[in-house]
Amino acid sequence: MTTVYEFAGGEAAFQALAAAHHQRCLEDEVLNHPFSHEGGNPQHVQRLGWYLGEVFGGPAWFSERCGDHTHVLDMHAHNGMQADLGERFVRCFVTAIDDAGLPDDPAFREVLRSYMQWATDEVMSYDAPDTVVERLQPVPRWSWDGLQR
Repeated sequence: MTTVYEFAGGEAAFQALAAAHHQRCLEDEVLNHPFSHEGGNPQHVQRLGWYLGEVFGGPAWFSERCGDHTHVLDMHAHNGMQADLGERFVRCFVTAIDDAGLPDDPAFREVLRSYMQWATDEVMSYDAPDTVVERLQPVPRWSWDGLQR
């Protein structure tokens, strides 16, 4: 069986998904603030594409060039997120799947949605000011069967 990464269309598909998701977040009245702040990394969208690709079975470009999962959690931890931020983020992601022109396959789309719900829940769990992010966490891997441990 092919990986989710291969089924989606590889690197180009995940870069398109990252760009579409970023745009959807900019257009959301709540998400636009954290996504439009000055001083952000100009390579954010490309790095997001690498990260998502790696999560779904693609090359380890994010890990090799940007850091591990701890790095991602540190960026998002302790930000005082609004209660509905996670729900909005997942909704933008699901809509971005269409925007990016990814395969219209129910099982594929459910794998993507379930990952993003899991990832959003994980990030939200680090919102409290005293929460400690465990060090040296590898980028999670997600297959057709969900999180791979």
